[in-house]
Order: sequence, then C-alpha cells, then structure tokens
Amino acid sequence: MTTKLLSIDTNAKTVKGQKYGYLTGILYMSPSDLSGVNLCPMAKTAGCEEPCLNMSGRGVFSNVQSARLRKAQWFNTNKQSFMTQLVKDIKALSKKALKLGLIPLVRLNGTTDIRYESIKFDYEFIHGKVRSVTIFELFPEIQFYDYTKISNRKDIPSNYDLTFSYSGVKGFYTHVLKAISHGLRIAVVFRDKNKLPVKFLGLTVVNGDDSDIRHLDPKGSIVALYAKGKAKKDTSGFVVDSYPTFDLKKV
Repeated sequence: MTTKLLSIDTNAKTVKGQKYGYLTGILYMSPSDLSGVNLCPMAKTAGCEEPCLNMSGRGVFSNVQSARLRKAQWFNTNKQSFMTQLVKDIKALSKKALKLGLIPLVRLNGTTDIRYESIKFDYEFIHGKVRSVTIFELFPEIQFYDYTKISNRKDIPSNYDLTFSYSGVKGFYTHVLKAISHGLRIAVVFRDKNKLPVKFLGLTVVNGDDSDIRHLDPKGSIVALYAKGKAKKDTSGFVVDSYPTFDLKKV
C-alpha cells in the first residue's frame, strides 16, 4: 500500500513557487475512470481525457502511473484511512516549509477533480474527542487550491481557492458561461505561448506559467497555460489558439 500521498515540489512549475515563498504539496492520482471510479466527472464532457496532464512530466513512467493508481484505489475503497494519511502528509509538509522558511501550499487534485469540500472523515483531537471534519476545517491556516471543471461547486471553504479549467469542446460551452457569470478565474491551455491574446472571452489574460500559485491571480481573469505532453497535439478544443472557439453571444 502506498503510504505517502503528497508529492512536494516534484515538477518544475511548483518549484518556481519557492521564489514567491511557497512550498507546494500536490496529490496525484489516476484521473477520470482509470481506477474503476470516475474521479473527474466532467472529463468526457470537456474532452480532456486524452490531453490530460497525467501523462506529462514524470507521469510517463510506469512506476509513477502504478503509484497513482494505488492511491486512487485507496481513496475509492477506504476514505477514512486515506484522509488520515493525508493529514500526516500535510503536517509533514508544514514542518518542512517552516524549516525552510516557506509557506505550505496544498493542491489536492493534481490529476483528478474531486469535491474535497464534501468529504468528511473522523479525526481524534488531542483531548480525545472524535469529530467529523473536512480537511479544510482541520487545517484552517493552510492555503489549499485546485483547478476544476465543475462549474457549480458550492460552499467552498475560505482557505480553498478554485480556478475553473476551460475547454472549447462544444458540449462544455454552458459550463464555461456559468464560470464566467460567477466571476471565476479561468485557466486556458494555449497552443503557442508566443501568440497570446490580451483578452480571451472578454477577460484579461495573465501569465500562469511562471508558477502554480493560482490563489494570487485575480478573480475574473484568464490564466494562460501552455500545452504540454499529449496536449501539444490536441485538436478537440481543450487546447486552443489565441482566439475563442465559440461566440459567446450566439451560445
């Protein structure tokens, strides 16, 4: 059984966050329905299964894929022990960050899209009392963040920052419109980083490739990301050129 859940600054982008004073821990698991349970409910609608970042970077290695699958299966079959281990990992991240003089930052959905705000587990506090809590309630001082393709997530904790993930696939239009109407920050994967628009979907574009510290980016903006791995060859609409793939006025 895999015991460690969080990967700490294991990719170049999160390492960049250290220059801003953050140490990032990310939880990577098998996305979509690879584990037998769909952990990315909007994956098929958004057309992001094929270009998923699951196979970019270290994800190309079979041992990494095996580890992600074991974690996903653990999550699916025993959420209590899974969340208990996650608590240990976050405490370890916080301890390491303190030692380095950095701020701990946690991304729970590195390659999944789980509503962690809805997951409660039993936790025994120092005084012996057991209470059902969410991970956000247990660590109110920790900043959590994620990308999501679920546009109707509600009751989001104040220490959990969400960035909506864009897709230009036709069947996903209504979800993009909802995200815009809610004033969400929207991440868009562009094909060519040298051909970025000043605005996209009527929103100001900011560079999102300098780091993965999304909670510092303005709400209601477009965060420009760049195609990596299999996404470089994507033609579904998930990866876009520097123009909208649909007219908002006609949708």
